[in-house]
Amino acid sequence: MFETLSPPEPDKILRLMGMFAADPRADKVDLGVGVYRSPEGKTPVMAAVKSAEQRIWEAQETKGYVGLSGDPAFLDAMRGLILGDAVPAARVAACGTPGGTGAVRQVLEMTRRLSPDAAVWISDPTWPNHPAIIGHLAQKSATYRYYDRETGGIDRDGMLADLARTQAGDVILLHACCHNPTGADLTQGDWREIAAICQRTGAIPFVDMAYLGFAESLEADAAGTRHLAATLPEVFIAASCSKNFGLYRERVGVVLVVTGEAASREAAFGTLANLNRQNYAFPPDHGARVVETILNDPTLRDVWRDELRSMRETMLANRAALAEALRAETGSDRFGHFAAHRGMFSLSGASPGQVDLLRETHGIYLVGDGRMNVAGLTPGTIPRVAKALAEVLA
Repeated sequence: MFETLSPPEPDKILRLMGMFAADPRADKVDLGVGVYRSPEGKTPVMAAVKSAEQRIWEAQETKGYVGLSGDPAFLDAMRGLILGDAVPAARVAACGTPGGTGAVRQVLEMTRRLSPDAAVWISDPTWPNHPAIIGHLAQKSATYRYYDRETGGIDRDGMLADLARTQAGDVILLHACCHNPTGADLTQGDWREIAAICQRTGAIPFVDMAYLGFAESLEADAAGTRHLAATLPEVFIAASCSKNFGLYRERVGVVLVVTGEAASREAAFGTLANLNRQNYAFPPDHGARVVETILNDPTLRDVWRDELRSMRETMLANRAALAEALRAETGSDRFGHFAAHRGMFSLSGASPGQVDLLRETHGIYLVGDGRMNVAGLTPGTIPRVAKALAEVLA
């Protein structure tokens, strides 16, 4: 059997991690892997998480199964965090998943079951796992214009024109905030325009929320998603707790499905539970219980919000400092959009060959499409990174 098996193409980011680990240079800089790092270059365990884990360790008396959909208290807490009071709880079906990737997969599985001939519209560019999962599921897909590489902003006219061509039952995949890989986010006006398009065409929005709290604030980052939920009868949401709770390896995710009525909500809930059973049965519980403990305890929630704000401010400071350093190196505002972007990522504008040159000559690691993780910068590395970018991208 296995003599006919060909290995798949290695994941580019995982391959980059291996190259970085093998690089003996002491001054190498990792701007490729998508994890938050403190100014000291660490990916810390948040204090709120440690406190919650201590409480769980002291109180938990069993490791028995919770349920196909996960812990109901976790699901309810995440629904409140993401949707607030934008839509009644009776209209929202929720299900726990192994991380945000698991949530994306389950939503796409559900959309394929509901509307097998519909197209899934993804932004150009988008997170590489979006088209990979869509392709694996053999779903139809289409792209809509999103990023203007000349300005570093959104191609708003192109995006709206493309989305106006969607059909009833099509799915529009949107990034809630901190667009990956560009860092260029939708405005509230954009969210209203997209909602209006969905009302006209019958397309259904699918919001991938991987970075809630990393852009402006928890409330501001959720505002676009809440507008869709309050305006439209059906919305899919996939959310991750990897970044904003620092629970990368715990794999904490959730699917929320906003439905038009309570009866539809029960059908959606049953479908999600059935998909969980077929794919991995029970979602992981430890990380979900940590999140639920934090969100349902006022003191821990305040600690977490403060820590999240500090992380966000660090990334904003890195962006401003890098843009200023590049301004000093180039004598222009060519890279000024880095400061306007939000979240962990921006596209540097480097070609694959220039990415190789940055790595080989300067020890600076970026993803092949030129994506850089600004959370990987520190005050000590920003001047050198700016000098290298200015030299290689001249």
